[in-house]
Parts: sequence; C-alpha cells; structure tokens
Amino acid sequence: MTHNAQISSDFLVIGGGIAGLTFAIKAAEAGTVTVLTKAGSSEANTAYAQGGIASVWSVEDTFESHIEDTIRAGAGLCDRAAVETIVREGPEAIRELIRLGTRFTRVGTEGAEVDSEQEYDLGQEGGHSHRRVLHAQDLTGREIMRALTEAAAARPNIRTLENHVAINLLVETATAGKPGACWGAYALDRETHEIRKVISRATMLATGGAGKVYLYTTNPDIASGDGVAMAYRAGASVANLEFYQFHPTCLYHPAAKSFLISEALRGEGAILKLPDGTPFMKRYHPDAELAPRDVVARAIDSEMKRHGLDFVYLDLSHRDADFIRRRFPNIFKRCLSFGYDLTKGPIPVVPAAHYMCGGVQTDLDAHTSIPRLYAAGEVAMTGLHGANRLASNSLLEAAVMGRRGFAAAREIVASGGGAPPEFPQWDPGRAIRSEERVMITQSWDEIRRLMWNYVGIVRSDRRLERALRRIELIKDEIHRYYWDHLLDADTIELRNLAMVAELVVRSAMSRRESRGLHYNIDHPETGGPEWVHPTILQKPDLRI
Repeated sequence: MTHNAQISSDFLVIGGGIAGLTFAIKAAEAGTVTVLTKAGSSEANTAYAQGGIASVWSVEDTFESHIEDTIRAGAGLCDRAAVETIVREGPEAIRELIRLGTRFTRVGTEGAEVDSEQEYDLGQEGGHSHRRVLHAQDLTGREIMRALTEAAAARPNIRTLENHVAINLLVETATAGKPGACWGAYALDRETHEIRKVISRATMLATGGAGKVYLYTTNPDIASGDGVAMAYRAGASVANLEFYQFHPTCLYHPAAKSFLISEALRGEGAILKLPDGTPFMKRYHPDAELAPRDVVARAIDSEMKRHGLDFVYLDLSHRDADFIRRRFPNIFKRCLSFGYDLTKGPIPVVPAAHYMCGGVQTDLDAHTSIPRLYAAGEVAMTGLHGANRLASNSLLEAAVMGRRGFAAAREIVASGGGAPPEFPQWDPGRAIRSEERVMITQSWDEIRRLMWNYVGIVRSDRRLERALRRIELIKDEIHRYYWDHLLDADTIELRNLAMVAELVVRSAMSRRESRGLHYNIDHPETGGPEWVHPTILQKPDLRI
C-alpha cells in the first residue's frame, strides 16, 4: 500500500449522484474538477429513484400549492425560506436536466417530439395536491444518471475517479476561534489500495444517504453515511438525524433485496390490504394510500405487529393490465421475475429505510459550517424536508442545491483566498493487514439489527438507551480495529456507519415528542413551540 500520491483540482466532488454531477458539470465551466465515487454511477442513490422529480410544471399547478404541500408533510419543521427557494427554482433545474439530455416520459406516444413543456406526463404521489411528478416511466433516477454521466464524460475538465472511498476531510487547524477551512480529502483507491491526498479549493459533499445503517433498506450498498460521518468528525454541524424516512412499500421476497415498489403505484390507485383482502388505510388517514409516507409506514408497521404478519399486500390488479405494463414496465418485470403478476393480484410489501431527512447542516448556498466545504442532496439538511420528506422532493432538492452550491463555490475559487496548507501524507503507522474479517461482519450486522429493532419506525426511551449503550461498545471495538489494521473500504464504511448510528440515536433521544418520522411511544404527542427547531449536533458533543 502506497500513500504518496496527490491529486489537485479547483473543485472536488465526493459522490456521483444528481447533486454531485449537477455541481461538477457546472463547475467544469469555471475550473478543473475531480469527482470521487465509491462505485460506478449506476450505484448512486439517484439511480435507484423510481417515482420521479417533483416540480410545478402544469398551468393548473402553483408554487404556493407545492410550498404548502411540502410544509404540511414536514410536520412543522420545514424552513419556509428553504421550501420557497427550492420549489421556485425547480422548473429551471429540470429544464437544465432536459437540456443535458434527460428524457422524461411524455403524454401519449413515449419519446414523441412534442414542443410544449406541458406535454410531459405528470404523476400523482402521496401528499401532493396536484400532478407534478415528472418521470421517465418508473426508472427516473436511472435516466437522469444516464444523461448526467454522459454530459460529465463529455467535459474534459472533469476527472472521475471511480472506486475511490473518501476517508477523512482535509481541514486546516482552527485559529483564534476561526474554523479551519476544508481543502479536500484523503481517499482510498479500492483496486490498488493506494491512499491519496486529493487537494481542492472547494469541496462538495454529495455522498447520499445512510440506509445501510438499518437492516432493511431500499438504498444501494454504498449508502453508509460517509459524508455525515466525515463532516461531523471535521467539526461541521449535523441536524435532524432522528428523522429517517422508511419507504412504506418494498417487495417482500428473500431474493428481492428490498426492491422498491414506487409510491407512484399508490398514486395510480394501488390499495394496501391485509391477507384476507381487507383495506386498512382509511382507518389511519382520510387520504388513505395517498397519506404522507410516515403515516403509511407506521400504519403498515402497526398492522403487521397487531396481526403478527411478516408483510401486507399492495393491490393494483383492478387497473387495466395494459396501463400497468405501460406505466410501470420495470416494476412489472421485476415482480414477475419473483413470481408476482401486478395485473392479476396483490404483491407482498414491507417498509424499509429509504431516505435521511437530516444531514450536514447547510444554508441555501450549500455552505456548511466549515469554510470551503459544501453539501447537497441527501447528505445535506437544508430545511426543505423538516420532519418528513414529501414524495419526489429529494431529486428536486439535489438538482437545485447542486446548482446553488456551484454558484457559491465558484466565487470562493475565483477569489483565490490563499494556498492550502501542507497536509501530511497518510501514515499507516504500525498497522497490519487484518486476518479477522469476522470482526467487521459481526459489528456490521449488530449495528444494522439493533438500529432496525430499537431505532426504527417506532421507538421508545428504553430502546434508545439500549441502542446507545451497544453502539458505544461497538465503536470502541471499531476504533481499536481501525488503527491496528491497514485500511480497506469495509473498515472505512463500518467506522462511518457506527458514527451515523450514534448520531441518529443521540438525536432521537433529545427529541422527547413524536413528530413526523420520529415516533416515540413514551412521548406519543407532538410537542409545542419549544420543539419547533432542528436537532443540531456538533463536536465536541460526541467522543469520536
């Protein structure tokens, strides 16, 4: 393992989803860009988004309506300025995606050339008062990633380093109460095991979420909370991590690996039922299947516990078969491969960890509390989502904030502002290669299982306290292992996973009420004005 390589560029982007590539493509106009991705672009969280991207597009819709829908779903914790800014800038961000080659599904003949913007097919999803979800059939994220990846590859100023795992941010020492600036990151090449210094004048964190902290998740394997953990270790503020959204409907099948069943099915009339065929959502919310996700996920969880079920059913078979195959071709094919025909009967579904509504705290220009460090997308907490994310607002936020982050980072790069300090090469000390991988797999499984059982859809004070005690012990074991052995991707991810788990638990323990995605049976009521604020953690709150 070598540790003497250095890469320098004007901009560093850690992560290759919609937020990171939107930033990188624009930054290529202003300087050199390095993009670090843990795997290929097909594994970015964005690529797994099925439903679409929400934005005011129809003449029948209004910004005010989208703003109020978002705030209503956010259970009193949305930052209104963030909501208004991101919603109002949504249409232009989508137009830019279209200019870069994204092919959203149109009304009528798919792929037909239609001049009017209003000819795009707009989906209906839970919590929205209008049809406003642009989509590419049921593979929206994959189509956006195709367009952005091709656009990035066509720009010579962008260098993409795949299979590189960021380890720690390069942050200079604080002086006289002034926080030190970020000048890049250490990164591990997963193939050569080389550890590199990647120096930059502005760094964008776009690492996505942390679904892997839970036993069941819709996220890809790379979603281990790296950005939140790195930023926290570097001294950045993180916020609202108690609000983890569980997608209500994932296919229940041992080989399906929590395959997501898009909310768009419920938007088109799919009904949740018990095994005997009884619908149950009307008992939980007047909007039934189109209630906000936190309500739907808790309802399913409650019915499963009440009846001792492993799953409930989702039924769209009452709709026309041709419509189902045309509107949801990917979901139809995947379900069929597991033996379920959407056109003929219900499919078994369960909730799974889906989206991190909290993250690294930023302003509306994507600034974190560390100079020269920016964050956008799922890793960031802008205030848009509050205590619960409105469906399909995630890709919207990522596209808008990637653009806004670039506008801010361009200014800092253009202004110069001095040279980076000389950071040391990575020193492995006396670390040796591990011969006991079971220590990693055991800790990994333990964290994910205890988070699922104690810090999941429904929580209690006792469960949270037990989770914290176990995580603290596991973190001590990981700390010793981390410094005794040569680094690899699994060790880096495990360290980050344990950090994020503790941050989620600490955040949940500090909010002694139930609001949005955070439901504690010991504090089942929503509190008063004293709780209408973000939950913020920053070093030295925790020992790391």
